[in-house]
Amino acid sequence: MSDTAAEPAKNPAGKIALITIILLLLAVLIYTLTDRMAPSSSRGIVSAHVVQIAPRVSGEVLRVQVQDDAVVQAGDPLFQIDPRPFELAVKQAEANLTSTVQNIDASGASLVAAQAAVTQARSALETTRLQADRTFRLEERGLATTAQGDTARGQVADAEARLASAEANLESARTQLGSQGQDNPAILAAQAQLERAQYDLASTQIRAPHYGVVTNVLLAEGQFVGAGNPALTFIDADAAWVTVDLRENQLQEIDAGDEVGLLFDAVPGEILEGRVQSIAWGINPGRNVQGGLVVNQPSNRWFEPARRIPVRIELLGGMEQWPHKVRVGGKVNAVIYAEGRGNPIAWFAGALQRVKSITSYLH
Repeated sequence: MSDTAAEPAKNPAGKIALITIILLLLAVLIYTLTDRMAPSSSRGIVSAHVVQIAPRVSGEVLRVQVQDDAVVQAGDPLFQIDPRPFELAVKQAEANLTSTVQNIDASGASLVAAQAAVTQARSALETTRLQADRTFRLEERGLATTAQGDTARGQVADAEARLASAEANLESARTQLGSQGQDNPAILAAQAQLERAQYDLASTQIRAPHYGVVTNVLLAEGQFVGAGNPALTFIDADAAWVTVDLRENQLQEIDAGDEVGLLFDAVPGEILEGRVQSIAWGINPGRNVQGGLVVNQPSNRWFEPARRIPVRIELLGGMEQWPHKVRVGGKVNAVIYAEGRGNPIAWFAGALQRVKSITSYLH
């Protein structure tokens, strides 16, 4: 028997274990570098401004002028509230303004009359005083009796009282009239009441605030809606973005303006270009407060799950490049190139996303 045949067969398990360890270490290294240089997430969400359209005034819905999921332009009518009560309020306010102006004119006439009465009373007082002064001098000289002097003093007091009464009436007339013309408080109050009634009437026609989509339309003719209560949902089509929640340790190298590759589930096979717009400054950790103190949150887990911070990403080219098939709340895969695209890690992350873009046809 030869020497070669006498040698025992080598066990390949050691070599396989070594290769496995090396591969695992390499995978951990790539994972760590990717998390820093090209962090990614498959849990991105399409976001937009969603507004609950509510009427300013309460009333019965007269007409619903839009269908569910309709695209509307700024100023397009959405629904109409019965305007008849508000038309009556406008007519009442108009009549009130007219009456106020007429009353102001009447008050002006009263003011003129009161001013004339004051002038007449002052003139009468001056005349009475002149006559009384003559009587007083005659009384002092003994040419007039004490009774005549008392009568003169009474006449002066009566004239003074008449003047005081006339001046009080004049002041009252001035207070009721206020300032003249458009600055008169009564006229301003009546005009404000009319303006509010007209504004309420105009508010019975609810219109689209700007270009967007109307959804969740549950209105029906004859339904009563209250002021401030949401009647339908409006999605702003002039502003949309992608929100990606990343772990805190993935944010180390990310800055506003970094390039982003975006893969929308609604547009499989196509990777769109975006950029980081902003990183949220804070989140709600869910701590409860009772009695003014923070409640302790005991944890039974070995490892506390990582906190995730929202990152806002916008599409390059603005809304003109936004895919038509994408809907608010849709799923997005995002790769953020925190260190640019000119490195092996970025190439690797981009290649993985390209593979996902192909498999996204299936899932």
